Amino acid sequence: MTGLAARLPAAIPSPPESVWYLGPVPLRAYALAILAGIVAAVWLTQRRWAARGGDPETVLEVAYWAVPFGIVGGRIYHVFSSPDAYFGADGDPVKAFAIWEGGLGIWGAIALGAVGAYIGCRRQKVSFAVFADAVAPGLLVAQAIGRLGNWFNQELFGSPTDLPWGLRIDPTSPTFPDGLPADTLFHPTFLYEMLWNLAAAAVLIWADRRFRLGHGRVFWLYVVLYTAGRVWIEALRIDPAETVLGLRLNVWTSILVGGAALVAFVVVGRRHPGRETTVQSRSVDDEDAHVVGPG
Repeated sequence: MTGLAARLPAAIPSPPESVWYLGPVPLRAYALAILAGIVAAVWLTQRRWAARGGDPETVLEVAYWAVPFGIVGGRIYHVFSSPDAYFGADGDPVKAFAIWEGGLGIWGAIALGAVGAYIGCRRQKVSFAVFADAVAPGLLVAQAIGRLGNWFNQELFGSPTDLPWGLRIDPTSPTFPDGLPADTLFHPTFLYEMLWNLAAAAVLIWADRRFRLGHGRVFWLYVVLYTAGRVWIEALRIDPAETVLGLRLNVWTSILVGGAALVAFVVVGRRHPGRETTVQSRSVDDEDAHVVGPG
């Protein structure tokens, strides 16, 4: 056992490459991680949607709207929360469009992604609240997988640490902080968030089965759990970001959004205990009642 421990690495290495070429076509680890996360989220959502009585193909139809909206929203929020890299003294505004280089803000992705999902649900005539509950664990899984892209890009790591799971960053990388020794290790915040998100996804699935949550409560619980983790993980990060009253913007956003989500979770639970009996939207149910009802 002692010999095995001696052979284990004293740090987590960073991948030496983040881009591979298939002929002239670049394959970027960040993009591949995002795509893998989307696939995993769709697969899990289809299973949960089918368990609620819906057609799995509907998930794909909604995803066609939600995914592009989410990517655009995520990029807008990232640029808004880290403007110096694009509009500062040494910034490059054109790079604001270079999504493949990394940089998607979760709050923008969720906000505009929800708009896209709402449009998709309306077109498919299914309940947006039921869909939100079905997709919530998948969002966490997608976010966890997406963090692998940050690992490959050697970005968004935390403060220096001497813990045995410290992250090693290439000292020649443009993300390596100035003024630190080349052998400095950093908190692997990508790994912390991966593990937190996967654990939170498991909690959501358990709570949904145990308490038969409905009417959007699984989604609100997702927001509560994610923001709770994001507060302490974000506080460890040292990459440039906008600050308000000494705290990073994302910390304040997590506190405010998490608090609002907790209130929504409680209020919705009191107003709508239990779970919906159909995935159809209310307008469809009303139309069906009107057709078969007494005339």
